[in-house]
Amino acid sequence: MAASACLGAPPPAHEQDQQGVGQRLSEPTPAPEPEEPRQPTEPRESLLRAIDPGEIPARQTRYPEPERLVAIGDLHGDLGATERALRLAGAMDESGKWIGGSLVIVQTGDQLDRGDGEQAILELLARLQHEAKAAGGAIHILNGNHEFMNAMGDLRYVTPGGLVDFADAPGVDVADRALDPLRGKVPKGAMSRVAAFLPGRPWAKELGKRNTVVVVGDTAFVHGGVLPAYAGDITTLNREARAFLNGERSEPPKAIVDPDGPVWSRHYSDEPDASDCALLDQALAKLEVKRMVVGHTVHTEGIQSACDEKVWMVDVGMAAHYGGPTQVLVIAGAEVSVLAG
Repeated sequence: MAASACLGAPPPAHEQDQQGVGQRLSEPTPAPEPEEPRQPTEPRESLLRAIDPGEIPARQTRYPEPERLVAIGDLHGDLGATERALRLAGAMDESGKWIGGSLVIVQTGDQLDRGDGEQAILELLARLQHEAKAAGGAIHILNGNHEFMNAMGDLRYVTPGGLVDFADAPGVDVADRALDPLRGKVPKGAMSRVAAFLPGRPWAKELGKRNTVVVVGDTAFVHGGVLPAYAGDITTLNREARAFLNGERSEPPKAIVDPDGPVWSRHYSDEPDASDCALLDQALAKLEVKRMVVGHTVHTEGIQSACDEKVWMVDVGMAAHYGGPTQVLVIAGAEVSVLAG
């Protein structure tokens, strides 16, 4: 796709603050600094390395109920919090190896932004995915609004460390001439970030292996929330979102930029009332599941439930940016419980 093709449909600005050093690519900004040349004099070392092992592509939208299922909420660039949550879940030992056996993990999106450890988090989750699969388990990594924001050039929540984190990442080439149309629009020092996450670029393609909504057994998992309007065909929703990230369509699907779309909605996570619970009942009926697990809205008081425990909110703000606790949600048959670190 053209380098600027994704810039015509910026995502809704629903975040609570304007923290971050970046800007949207559509805003006029000074030309980039000389350290980001257009033509390298020799091959960049990063181009010689593949993203290894890379995430396992999602092959389906629905998966059978495992014996033990754990949901982990927003991670926001905090590698230490990610590791603590995985150990609390029984997925990983102190050396970073998978010990979960047939355990299934769902991470509900927002690995990116607000912290400096993003690349390390993505690499850790991808490696553990492969180890889990070999042991009979699985890790389903979902995209949240912040993954799509990065793909659409909204860098407001990228930290200074996050801007440079992908400068030496596998496959990232800031000198690619296909990026030339963006060079007057990219914030200072951010070209490597753009070269990593622009749709069709190597790290966007990693995000493009994922689902936006996944159903495991009787539970639907999503970052924001699936309203009835989007509950009828989540397979198509997932396919269209992947196509955008992979550079196969010029604009993001409506579901990804709609304020009430699956990665943005707060209907079920921000003090849901009776009307929100009624929407949830309709969505669950369409999805043919018993409950929904969502992230997106921070609850530093810990994991919460609402609507007669038909929705569980797992974003506890565990990243350092928020200072929340380490907690995960465990589903084992009909039993749903919270583990606290």
